[in-house]
Amino acid sequence: MSPHSVKTGQPGTWWKDATVYQVYPASFKDSDGDGWGDIPGIISKIDYLKDLGVDVVWLSPMFDSPQEDMGYDISDYEAVYPRYGTVEDIDVLIQACHERGMKLILDLVVNHTSTEHKWFKESRSSKTNPKRDWYFWRPPRYDDKGNRHPPTNYRSYFADSAWAWDESTQEYYLHLYAESQPDLNWENEETRNAIYGSAMRFWLDRGVDGFRVDTVNKYSKHVDFPDAPIVDPSNFIQPATHLYCNGPRIHEFLREMHDKVLSDYDVFTVGELSLTPDPRHVLDYVSASEKQLDMVFQFDMIHLGMGHGLEDKYDPTEWKLSEMKKIITKWQKFIEGNDGWTTAFCENHDNGRAISRFASDEPEFWESSAKMLAIFMVTLTGTLFLYQGQEIGMINMPSEWSIDEYKDIEAINYYKEAEKLSMTSDPTRKERIMRGLQKMARDHARLPMQWDSTPNAGFSTGIPWMRTHDKYKDINVEIEEKDPNSVLSFWKRLLALRKDYRDLFVYGIFDLVDLENEHTFMYTKLSNDNQIALVVLNFTKEPRPFTAVDRSKKMKLLISNYSDSQPETLQPFEGRVYLNF
Repeated sequence: MSPHSVKTGQPGTWWKDATVYQVYPASFKDSDGDGWGDIPGIISKIDYLKDLGVDVVWLSPMFDSPQEDMGYDISDYEAVYPRYGTVEDIDVLIQACHERGMKLILDLVVNHTSTEHKWFKESRSSKTNPKRDWYFWRPPRYDDKGNRHPPTNYRSYFADSAWAWDESTQEYYLHLYAESQPDLNWENEETRNAIYGSAMRFWLDRGVDGFRVDTVNKYSKHVDFPDAPIVDPSNFIQPATHLYCNGPRIHEFLREMHDKVLSDYDVFTVGELSLTPDPRHVLDYVSASEKQLDMVFQFDMIHLGMGHGLEDKYDPTEWKLSEMKKIITKWQKFIEGNDGWTTAFCENHDNGRAISRFASDEPEFWESSAKMLAIFMVTLTGTLFLYQGQEIGMINMPSEWSIDEYKDIEAINYYKEAEKLSMTSDPTRKERIMRGLQKMARDHARLPMQWDSTPNAGFSTGIPWMRTHDKYKDINVEIEEKDPNSVLSFWKRLLALRKDYRDLFVYGIFDLVDLENEHTFMYTKLSNDNQIALVVLNFTKEPRPFTAVDRSKKMKLLISNYSDSQPETLQPFEGRVYLNF
């Protein structure tokens, strides 16, 4: 293997070639008319996913939960939220996937539980309870006037203090996310072993094929809990991510998870790895020799357009195509010549729709935008992840919708905070945050899946838990399945091409062409047998000169999202792939 090559699939690495499809259960398909998606609804659409070309279904949290954070607040790892179904329904789903040659992975949410989990109920019952140390409890601080304050000044991810007061035991508990999501104490070996048994082996023994590991680099905290530096003197709470991301024992914990649990099964893991910009540090997580994770999601591209820092996440900023090029190049190149692996994705349940963010959802450009972004994703090295609705070109909720249509706890908390600041120190903040939410809020990805043109887009015969998109009659599965030129049909063709040319697209060496061009994105892919692809993407609404005309004349056009590609001009949001003869 050359020093710049990428290792192709080896025995036990079936997941490298895979196309993974994320299902958000609340919004995918409702089978019983209660307005809430469920497991039987997913089972009814398994053949649709198989026909699309999916190899692995990733099911977002379906565990029992009070649903304060849409299932990421788990009250019982070994039970299913009743509106989703039962454990037996998951068994049927596993079987349905396996019978079709597909795999099923679940979310592994073990940085925190719900306050309704029996472990936390025991922990908060008294300071002497055996499970007290399963979570982080700390006494209050008092100022010189006797006012009570949290143990530290940490800001949570949901725009409030990361500490919540417990009146019964007169101490605070740590919650990096919502107050209803107390952080588990991974320093406690008994806690870790309970996690391995209840959250992991319980499901692996039922045939689950792996996990998407939530908040994977936050398990190890600096347990002396120093205060965060003050960057906002007007506020008590301060960003503190550097004090709870990539902590001192994180690699020890993940190796133990691998050795004690994962190594006993033929499964794969993909970690949600935030705030880790250095490829050398990411390689520590995904190097095969480290035996921790198989791959991770890196969020640099997803963060384009977001504000700077946790506190300004939804204060939107402008971004340039050259920034995206640098990010893509960075994470395509970082696995060359080593034993790591990477992912390719541009959508998930925590972000706005890619068409609306990175291209255009205007009617005249919507289809070409959806297909261009599909070409982009399918030709990148790594394991490919799609999010439900991406394959039909679903877009953000209309900008005319008010904040009342937003259901996500994060969006609501950021908006409430902006309202307060607008009345005091930052008069335009509410308007800016609302603009950011209109582009990037998590709610956009959580609108009901658009199956057909019947009421509620065929998602439910009842009243959906979240409003259906106004354009569901124009963008839905039924219409697109009948149209050989639709976005859905285009995705099916591309996923088949990705498999046919896996050495080139899944494993090929990526090289950027023309970094400074702010309109078009061009790169080459090189396979181990010296096959070359040239990928050309116009990210604008205007025709652009095709600057690689001479080079393309020596190649054949494999695919384009326009049937009438012009040799010297790229049409708006056009994407092309050329192959050498």
